[in-house]
Amino acid sequence: MAISYNLLWKKLIDLGLSKTDMMRRAKISTNVLARLSKGESVSMDSIEKICKVLNCNIGDVMEFVTDETNGGKDA
Repeated sequence: MAISYNLLWKKLIDLGLSKTDMMRRAKISTNVLARLSKGESVSMDSIEKICKVLNCNIGDVMEFVTDETNGGKDA
């Protein structure tokens, strides 16, 4: 399974925020923002900070999707 942060990007658009705005408000590093942008895993602490700033739950900003790189099969 892969992680998708598409819900996060949609939420930012709905709220009229940029990625940089979110980064500053949530006090996350540029490295965390880069990992989010690449669809890589980040710490739960970072996700918690984002959820607090956006006043939402974890399921509102991320989801697991089928990993197409292995033919949709879980490792």
